[in-house]
Amino acid sequence: MPKLKVDGIEVEVPQGATVLQACEAAGKEIPRFCYHERLSIAGNCRMCLVEVKPGPPKPQASCALPAADNQEVFTTTPMVKHAREGIMEFLLINHPLDCPICDQGGECDLQDQSVAYGRGQSRFQENKRAVTEKYMGPIVKTIMTRCIQCTRCIRFAEEVAGVEEIGAIYRGENMQITSYLEEAVTSELSGNVVDLCPVGALTSKPYAYEARPWELRRTLTIDVMDAVGTNIRLDSRGRQVLRCVPRINEDVNEEWASDKTRHAVDGLVRRRLDRPFVRKGGKLVEATWDEAFAAIAAVDAGSSVAAVAGDLVDCETMYAAKALLASMGSTLLEGRQTGMDYDTSSLAAVNFNTTIAGTEEADAILLVGTNLRWEAPLVNTRIRKAIKRGAKVFAVGPETDLTYKVQWLGADLSVLGDLPDAVTTAFGEAKKPMVIVGGGALKGGHGAALKLAETLNLVRDGWNGFNVVHMAASRMGGLMLGYAQKGGIADLADAKLTFFLGADEVDFSRFGGFKVYVGHHGDKGAAAADVVLPGATYAEKSGTWVNLEGRVQRGERAVFPPGDAREDWTILRALSEVVGTKLPFDSLAGLREEMYTAVPALRHEGLARFEWNAPALDATASGVMDGYPIKDFYLTNAICRASPTMQRCSAELIHGQDFAEAAE
Repeated sequence: MPKLKVDGIEVEVPQGATVLQACEAAGKEIPRFCYHERLSIAGNCRMCLVEVKPGPPKPQASCALPAADNQEVFTTTPMVKHAREGIMEFLLINHPLDCPICDQGGECDLQDQSVAYGRGQSRFQENKRAVTEKYMGPIVKTIMTRCIQCTRCIRFAEEVAGVEEIGAIYRGENMQITSYLEEAVTSELSGNVVDLCPVGALTSKPYAYEARPWELRRTLTIDVMDAVGTNIRLDSRGRQVLRCVPRINEDVNEEWASDKTRHAVDGLVRRRLDRPFVRKGGKLVEATWDEAFAAIAAVDAGSSVAAVAGDLVDCETMYAAKALLASMGSTLLEGRQTGMDYDTSSLAAVNFNTTIAGTEEADAILLVGTNLRWEAPLVNTRIRKAIKRGAKVFAVGPETDLTYKVQWLGADLSVLGDLPDAVTTAFGEAKKPMVIVGGGALKGGHGAALKLAETLNLVRDGWNGFNVVHMAASRMGGLMLGYAQKGGIADLADAKLTFFLGADEVDFSRFGGFKVYVGHHGDKGAAAADVVLPGATYAEKSGTWVNLEGRVQRGERAVFPPGDAREDWTILRALSEVVGTKLPFDSLAGLREEMYTAVPALRHEGLARFEWNAPALDATASGVMDGYPIKDFYLTNAICRASPTMQRCSAELIHGQDFAEAAE
């Protein structure tokens, strides 16, 4: 490990570290534009110049210079100061004075560093150059005259997103960053380039001209658009969420977020349920809470009561519904609303045991019935990192573009019983083998996939390579709370009274009894219900969610629900006084204490450990997959379907619809 001095401070850094990283280890701030910790080194902005001895008598780019023994680095000498001022002058030659109208204002690296490291005045009188705007799709707004050619967006598209659709054309002063043929960028992670851009060249198109950062109230919470459990920050003003950005969590999402996570928030204020409704004469009519509760209490259901949890529901809501049903003498609970009925006797057998971060360490990977690019985009990026370390990837299912090289084994699940030699050889040599089973294979291939855990030796000391990838934020929490019937949702069809907790993907024609929808959007569930009780979205309540790897995480409320809508658990608590026994909690803290007593694993944030005890299932796999569960990445739930941005993304990026862009 190299030892060197930074401004007289001796530091020791890992082999391969750069001088810039050594400076940071010594507590020194080094300005930079092109360098980013998660991207390859470009070394083209030159803002990170430092003086190094021994070495040439000129400043050197610290981001591209390896740290070595006996180096002396100086970060504040007159030479370094003069060099940084010169670089900043050059960067600002053609940069427009757009700060008052730029969406990056207040969060701009160029602003901050020009104040901290610039000269303070300009010596240039020549005309500035202008660059025509580029079209990058419905997510990213471009003002390319502001671009300083740091190339972060290019490197992100190639290295992380795996979609090589952003690049540079021309040379020197004429260099421009553009998407391929100025078409929309088709990556589901394209919004991350807005966070990466150190100036205002790439900004968020849906958020354009909406607010300034100092106007917003920041709330830390958890994303529910998929089962990854992306850590996010919701920025709100008044009673509306205006923006969603990712938080850094190395174990879950690093610092990325999918476009659905970022931009579905404009659906939070559209198509909302803001008052109760009761069906009269075949039509839903507005009602008071008392009238809605009375209509439910009038149903003579006895103990024939069921609850179906939707994909976005928090654990507190599911526990309150479970307690309500228990007071009515029922245990009919189900969270797999689309009809899956896989074995849940062992949670380890339906968990992502390797963990999301652990995926990077795998050296042989078999994907079974999963399109990870849409089902869990931020797990897909981890597989790309594993491939860079030498991992081989095989897949069973219909061929699709996963952004990396895959050896496809066909779409017939029977191949699990007779894997090709190339697969068995790769897994036989692997130190950390990994199988990922998706929703497309769970029905016909769960037993065969579990058999692979034995035949491919996936479970070893310190390593469990068997994984199931879920697509719903509520799924693992629901399974921990018992939301699973042996026959799946079919076991609930005959119930006389059914509560649908934000469940919109159910085949409602199978339910003949009285239907109560507790949710937040006027979607499929509300249209089929006999009584509609307006609930709160994930942004409007504090809640607990468990991601696909069994990680317990909590989110906070950012805004209040609209109109007469209430937090879901409070609705169920109030209803219990009318239809049965009053539930034994009056506050969120009280509910949580009851929930922790019932399921101790939910008490503490972090990974809930499930002991590996795979059930003995029929290992005969059969059936040919004709597709994957998610047909449209951008319209997977009620919030997305209410979002104009997600509708535009679906129309343009999935269905190929053309949109005319007005000249600006």
